[in-house]
Amino acid sequence: MDYKKAGVDIEAGYKSVELMKEHVKRTMREEVLGGLGGFSGAFSLKKIKDMDDPVLLSGTDGCGTKVKLAMILDKHDTIGIDAVAMCVNDIACAGGEPLFFLDYIACGKNYPEKIAEIVSGVAEGCVQSDAALIGGETAEHPGLMPEEDYDLAGFAVGVCDRKDLITGENLKDGDVLIGMASTGVHSNGFSLVRKVFDMSKESLNTYYDELGKTLGEALLAPTRIYVKALKSVKDAGVTVKACSHITGGGFYENIPRMLPEGMKAVVKKDSYEVPAIFKLLAKEGDIAEEMMYNTFNMGLGMVVAVDKEDVDKTMEAIKAAGDTPYIVGHMEAGEKGVTLC
Repeated sequence: MDYKKAGVDIEAGYKSVELMKEHVKRTMREEVLGGLGGFSGAFSLKKIKDMDDPVLLSGTDGCGTKVKLAMILDKHDTIGIDAVAMCVNDIACAGGEPLFFLDYIACGKNYPEKIAEIVSGVAEGCVQSDAALIGGETAEHPGLMPEEDYDLAGFAVGVCDRKDLITGENLKDGDVLIGMASTGVHSNGFSLVRKVFDMSKESLNTYYDELGKTLGEALLAPTRIYVKALKSVKDAGVTVKACSHITGGGFYENIPRMLPEGMKAVVKKDSYEVPAIFKLLAKEGDIAEEMMYNTFNMGLGMVVAVDKEDVDKTMEAIKAAGDTPYIVGHMEAGEKGVTLC
């Protein structure tokens, strides 16, 4: 008996690392010390010393059951973007700059080419967010997971000068809410999505005129990363007063998280066009509108609050970063929460 006969192929693990190295190289920053393969990832904090009061920010998350679609379609090169996005968007939402990322892949059997394909997506997410991929782990779990299955999660660390933290404490009546377009469902609500649609390869490869693509393409579209858009706003001299990453729990759970007591967000549902995938979901699943807004991002992946005098600069800065902004509402004094009208 040996480890391979027990279900763990060490040689496959070595091959996975070799195949992923070319992808990891794309993410390197000058602060990274050493290379892939050490027992820990080293990252120099020399630049942070230039900050008055540096604060480390961290985020950890996974892709939820969206990975099931990647497995059904045998398409694994974008799910890693989702894992990175879920972590770095949270850091950017607090005013931080993502510095580095680590991934964790649990699989029933290590297929080196598949693992490398997954990591290629992780690397792309890191490139999009200017974060270095400095380490990770691929764990083979024979007997615990089916051989073809895997799960993906990650962890990111960022930094922010304390004076630049986005806290919501200075929000006032009349501040304007600006939303940034999502790419679709992102990585939340897929347990409901999988109940609405038949999760077969045939179903996911069905073309829908209203989507302009197949169902699988629409659902597997990777989560938008908003790091560069928020940096562009900051570089334009705009102070973002509050920021919400619209993830699981949709509008009703996430927007109140950016608010102090005594402030209410008012969002106008007709201020932008809800993407077709959400309309299709609501129709096919007979899902009530309130549940849709309480589960999905409904086309807005990030919402920021700025002074009304800064609206034009904010809109232009977001567009300059390649994102699409909408003026979606405003702040009012009142009981903490969000009103959709």
